[in-house]
Amino acid sequence: MPGYGYAAVGRAKVASWTNLIHNYLRGRPNLMRVYLLIDARHGLKDVDGAVLETLDKAAMSYQVVLTKGDAIKQADQQFMREATYDEIKRRPAAFPEVLLTSSESGLGIPELRAAVGRVLAERE
Repeated sequence: MPGYGYAAVGRAKVASWTNLIHNYLRGRPNLMRVYLLIDARHGLKDVDGAVLETLDKAAMSYQVVLTKGDAIKQADQQFMREATYDEIKRRPAAFPEVLLTSSESGLGIPELRAAVGRVLAERE
C-alpha cells in the first residue's frame, strides 16, 4: 500500500486499512513474500512497526527494502542496513536480509531482482 505512512487520515481509517490488509494477506496462500519499501533517509518509523506487526500476525513472509539509498552518504548505507536489520531480526515473519536500493543509480536493483527470482523459483 504505497504511502501508507504519509496518509493524513484519522485513526479509524488507518484501522480500517490495517484490517483490510490483514484480511487480504490471510486470504492469499499463493502470495510468497511481501516487499516492504522503506525510505533509507528515514528508516523504520512507528507506522511501519504497525505494518510489520500485521504481517507477523498474518504469518506473511516479508522483506524490507530500503529505497533512495543514493540519498544517504555511502558511509551511512551499511549503518542503515544494520540498524534496520536489528529492528526486524526478532520478528517471526521477517526475511533476515535488508536490501538497499536506488532507482536513480541502480544501487541494489540486481540484488532485489535476484531475491525476487529466488522466491519465484521456490514456487516451482
